[in-house]
Amino acid sequence: MELWLEKLKSLKLLYAEDEEGIRKPMANTLAYYLKEVLEARDGEEALDIYYEQRPDIILTDLRMPRKDGLDMVKEIRKNDKKTPILMITAHTDKEYLLSAIELKIEKYLIKPIALNELLGGLRLCVSEIESGRSLFLECKNCKFDFKNRRILHEGGKETELTHKESDFLELLLRKKGMIVSYEEIELNVWKEEFMSIAALRTLVKSLRKKLPNSSIKNHSQTGYSFEV
Repeated sequence: MELWLEKLKSLKLLYAEDEEGIRKPMANTLAYYLKEVLEARDGEEALDIYYEQRPDIILTDLRMPRKDGLDMVKEIRKNDKKTPILMITAHTDKEYLLSAIELKIEKYLIKPIALNELLGGLRLCVSEIESGRSLFLECKNCKFDFKNRRILHEGGKETELTHKESDFLELLLRKKGMIVSYEEIELNVWKEEFMSIAALRTLVKSLRKKLPNSSIKNHSQTGYSFEV
């Protein structure tokens, strides 16, 4: 068994979904991989469980009665910036998600969710929990100090990064080995600004010059990844 799957077995997950026909089978699948799965029928119930149980990971549908997933996450993020959150959305929810930019969502899972996509999201959550115990993320022959936005090279040299360079590199490193789409980059790096492909390429070119061994790979018409 891979190490991240072993770590997942020790974690508790809160799953919020109002449709029982979807929630129950998904909860049964999740229970195979996690220590415990807490089920909620809507955002209000999910918040009650969150405050009582303090789960390690949150998986929530976006649209639910009483309190939707977005409002629930906004409430949680007022005091909790660390618990990794996966949000389930439909293809038509893109505009709705613009207000979720600052909420630090690990991954958006598009319905219907394939098992490999779900496991990919859970793997990101495990990585986030592990990296949250450190102020550094590992690059090749260097470390990325994301708190102070700089690269620490072997030998003591330091390279400062711009806000966008730092946000982009952190996004790639937290999802190391996975392709990060243009849409996800725009949401997390450009935030409320428009991102042109030319501007993204300029950013990547600048960042590659600052990394001792460029590990940023372009995937044509898809996005970027950090090679492992």
